Amino acid sequence: MKLEHGWRMPAEWALHQCCWIAWPCREATFHGRFEEAKRDVAAVARSIASAENVKLLVREADFEEATQLCGPAVQLVKFELSDSWTRDSGPSFVLNELNELAGVDWYFNAYGSLALQEDGSPVSDPEFANDQTLAKRILENEEIPRLIAPLVLEGGSIHVDGRGTLLTTEQCLLSRNSGKTRLEIEGFLSEFLGISKPIWLGEGLQDDETNGHVDNLACFVNEGVVLALNCEDSLDPNYEPLKDNLRRLRLATDAQGRSLEVFMINQPPAAFRRNGDRLSQSYLNFYLANGAVICPAFGYTTEDESAVERLCNLFPDRRVIPVSISNLIHGGGGIHCITQQQPVGRNSVSPKAF
Repeated sequence: MKLEHGWRMPAEWALHQCCWIAWPCREATFHGRFEEAKRDVAAVARSIASAENVKLLVREADFEEATQLCGPAVQLVKFELSDSWTRDSGPSFVLNELNELAGVDWYFNAYGSLALQEDGSPVSDPEFANDQTLAKRILENEEIPRLIAPLVLEGGSIHVDGRGTLLTTEQCLLSRNSGKTRLEIEGFLSEFLGISKPIWLGEGLQDDETNGHVDNLACFVNEGVVLALNCEDSLDPNYEPLKDNLRRLRLATDAQGRSLEVFMINQPPAAFRRNGDRLSQSYLNFYLANGAVICPAFGYTTEDESAVERLCNLFPDRRVIPVSISNLIHGGGGIHCITQQQPVGRNSVSPKAF
């Protein structure tokens, strides 16, 4: 589809038509927590379904299990899958100036593990074949116009304010597109997402398999307002990268020329997989549903409660619903990573009322 009428990606607090989630299907992803991670995903899906429509992608072989765990409020859609990270391999939904909906289909190269061809597209790999075509198949299945973007990008690597400002990291987006300059990357962000002011943060969390996805580090909670992850322990490997990101945010302006108002939320205590890798735990990895915030809980009473209180203050008009993801996080991602919001457009049906 041609890029006409000025496409832009709405902020996550815009009204959603539905939320897309994928059922866990790759056992190796979860490092011994596969069955437990399914229950975490089901809990997330049920919580979101209390606020908006949920469309859960599930392989036919897993359909009965997902039905039992998710319950009747979650709509299941039979789909072939490679993995569970809908935010990253699914489409990024955009609206044009006529408020019509489309989806951006980015190149997916399995978090940098697949080689790129001369044209910058990833080499096809049977292990990730369903991920590499997931966005295309969702858009075709829903009869939503598809915009093909010649850029390697996962949805978790960006956050937008809906008014032309985008947050991303140098560690992720520059490394994914090593054959492109920063200016070329910014050109594609402008063309496909309507971005006029990208804000580049530096590095992500220790041992983060995504190589610095911004949805663990900083996000917009309103126009001109950002919430950022903080670390107070100077001996923690995350201390310097997170302080650098905070410095960058405090010096930045948005697409309207405003200095950002920056709030902080402390990272939870460090936790590790059996192999010694640190888990990428972040309270920023939440999902904004219609009228609700679905936020991660990791089993730390004080820190979890403090995070909920912070989110209640930042989103006074939304219900804040904590969901334990202490097993899901062993797969390398959180609530934001497994979800993808589809905003309401003129070519959408009316969203479900709650």
